[in-house]
Amino acid sequence: MLTASDLLQGVPGATSPLFARRLATHGDRIALLTGDGELSYRELAEKVAQTAARLGVRRRLVLLVGANTADALVTYLAALAAGHPVLLVPGDNDEAVRSLTAAYDPDVVARPDRSGRWQLDERRTVSAHQLHPDLALLLSTSGSTGSPKLVRLSYENLQANAESIATYLGIRKDDRAATTLPLHYCYGLSVINSHLLRGAGLLLTGLSVADDGFWNLFRAARATTFAAVPYTFDLLDRTGFAELRLPHLRYITQAGGRLAPDRVAHYAELGRRGGWDLYVMYGQTEATARMAYLPPRLAASHPEAIGVPIPGGSFRLEAHPDRPGQDTGELVYSGPNVMLGYAERASDLALGRTTHELHTGDIARRTSDGLYEIVGRSSRFVKILGLRIDPERVEALLHRHGLTAFCAGADDELVVAVAGGNDTDAGRVRRLVTGEFGLPPRAVAVHVLPELPRLATGKPDYETVRKLGRGPAPDEQPSDLCTLYAEILDRADVTEDSSFVSLGGDSLSYVEMSLNLERVLGQLPPDWHTTPIRDLRGPAPAQPAPPRGSRRRTLETGIALRAATIVLIVGSHIHVFYVKGGAHLLLAVAGFNLARFHLTPSAERRERVRHGLRSISRIVLPSLAWIALVLPLTDDYGLTNLVLLHSVLGPHDSDTAMHFWFIEALTYILVAAVALLGLRIVDRAERRFPFALPMTIAALGLLTRYDLLGLRDRIHLPSAAVVFWLFALGWAAAKADTTRQRALVTVAAVATIPGFFPGEPFRDAVIAAGFVLLVWVRSLPSLDRVNTVAGVLASSSLYIYLTHWQIYPLIEDFSGWLALLASLLFGIGYAAVASWVTRRVSGLRPTMRRPGQE
Repeated sequence: MLTASDLLQGVPGATSPLFARRLATHGDRIALLTGDGELSYRELAEKVAQTAARLGVRRRLVLLVGANTADALVTYLAALAAGHPVLLVPGDNDEAVRSLTAAYDPDVVARPDRSGRWQLDERRTVSAHQLHPDLALLLSTSGSTGSPKLVRLSYENLQANAESIATYLGIRKDDRAATTLPLHYCYGLSVINSHLLRGAGLLLTGLSVADDGFWNLFRAARATTFAAVPYTFDLLDRTGFAELRLPHLRYITQAGGRLAPDRVAHYAELGRRGGWDLYVMYGQTEATARMAYLPPRLAASHPEAIGVPIPGGSFRLEAHPDRPGQDTGELVYSGPNVMLGYAERASDLALGRTTHELHTGDIARRTSDGLYEIVGRSSRFVKILGLRIDPERVEALLHRHGLTAFCAGADDELVVAVAGGNDTDAGRVRRLVTGEFGLPPRAVAVHVLPELPRLATGKPDYETVRKLGRGPAPDEQPSDLCTLYAEILDRADVTEDSSFVSLGGDSLSYVEMSLNLERVLGQLPPDWHTTPIRDLRGPAPAQPAPPRGSRRRTLETGIALRAATIVLIVGSHIHVFYVKGGAHLLLAVAGFNLARFHLTPSAERRERVRHGLRSISRIVLPSLAWIALVLPLTDDYGLTNLVLLHSVLGPHDSDTAMHFWFIEALTYILVAAVALLGLRIVDRAERRFPFALPMTIAALGLLTRYDLLGLRDRIHLPSAAVVFWLFALGWAAAKADTTRQRALVTVAAVATIPGFFPGEPFRDAVIAAGFVLLVWVRSLPSLDRVNTVAGVLASSSLYIYLTHWQIYPLIEDFSGWLALLASLLFGIGYAAVASWVTRRVSGLRPTMRRPGQE
């Protein structure tokens, strides 16, 4: 068996990079930190030696399914140390694994099995391929992870690039880098190689920087650096990175695409204030990873530059017909990290060096300061109706107008995908592009998307953008779903990348949407409201369905509770039965829905506020309209009711004027919640502590629930001030991701609800039982017909509550049960009228957005 000592001395295939063979020289220094513990360099070297021994000394092609795990990293290092070429493929792309396995017929496949246990599938003991002695690594080119076209890298490439990166970054033994990028991506792999070279530590994690758990690990590991692509900085903005305390952070590196100059300057300034550096870098897979870097001291003053060549490398500018000029041309790179060449089939693995310098395809200029700046990309030029268009210039144009866009050419049209919402004017985008580049409007297809498509590495997914231009096939189910979403949500900007939440769906539209989808799809995934439409699929054809009313279905607990409680509220007011507590339970459900629909991590702060205000308007406007209508017809209400201020201004001795206490309380609470979440510091706190924040708010609510401040004897507290702890507990219930958290919020509810209504333990029990059901049982068995009735009642519950005060007194003397039925039906009718008026006022004809439509 090979030992760590063997690796230190070298094994057959001794040209393998030193960073893989000299692990043991770093002794007991920490090499890897994971969520499961630590691994020293000595221990890592032993594991690598054991795996290398299993692979043997006869060279074989090893297909490695990459992941940021110790098993994958050990296999990678073992194959390199023992001289086996590695074909790295993404672990989250089964199609790429199948495609590359078929194309290159690897001798060994290393990947986790279905149970997650790491395995080496040795398909043969002697390679079926002729492998060139210098061949060390095969990587997919950016954006083509399933393509058979691969970059062939040598042992010298890997070692030279690792040494160069370690030199200009000044990597030290006490540095610890977090693996924010995947192992199969050349940028992520270069972080690993360069840190292992210097004996530094690696924090191995697959968590995103948008995950609170990542930063907890980062701080606990005393990590000093992490790598970022442009999209990473969007995530950092959403997580409130500027306010994070990261005392050991030394520097951040950025590559993987151009970061806008204003963003470079912004983060360079953050680094200056925080005591860390920003390294802007430039590279391609064909150059192993890096070709240039911008010294941090120049980031603020030259944010548009890629900098200077890395140590050992050099640039020259080759004249390009589209960009004439002495200091401008295609950027050509030379250095020991330039690839051997490409492989497009298994027989190419026998080739030696076929590439001596790298034509990057980027148009660059050299400034008077000796810095290089990318000004365009020749390989992305497209010819549309005889005009040569640079999509990167289109993106830059739109960026100057405050728009983030990806552009690609497809079949004589320019496809422009713009990040935005319902207020983004696609016509304005088209006019900007046509006015600048001289294209006719019919040649520019604009698609407004809630989020722009990206690859797993965070880079723009231009292939998906290009496909937008062709549009979906007419028989594809997602197209039908787009139409359904457009009709129910009254939106004209629905695309297959939209989700219920991204389109501004709320608790009122959620009921109708979920029931319709459940009929179409057969079964709804738990997170359907945040799932893009393209990822929702219906069931396979089955046997003829039973009669519709008898079909077995499931009904979400939140919808069931809303339907049941409105019936209980109205019936109890009429006294046909007496089951009170429904209105207070609905407050908890409202908090649950706020968190579920508006507080998704991907939603930006302004988007959250905008959606929250829209939901408030859908409560307030129909309420004011109804109260204004009945105010002249009855003496029960006053002007304070009309402006929803009765809870504050009174009169507090009127039994009828308090009919709308629930509407007022819910409005006040939602306004307060949206106002709080509009604060940057609260928004950051919610993203970092999504469960702890509402639990803290609920704890503060106990001050008024138990009157611990003695305010009730001195002033009149509005109902909202007394009951908002229930709303906060519902919010926390939606954010409870673990059994422990669900148990904690349940205990909090069961402990604080009893006694809220003195002498009415049954009323307390109704609220507590409903809350427990909401937390622990997400759906109930049901029937198609039951779902239909429950859906109508739940979606009309607000309107039924508003109107039943005026309806049931007209009939209750004749029949209480008939009064109940009439109240429910009238409220349902008012809901239909309110919905119709809303759509008429909006002036929208809800349709699915198709290619070229505005």
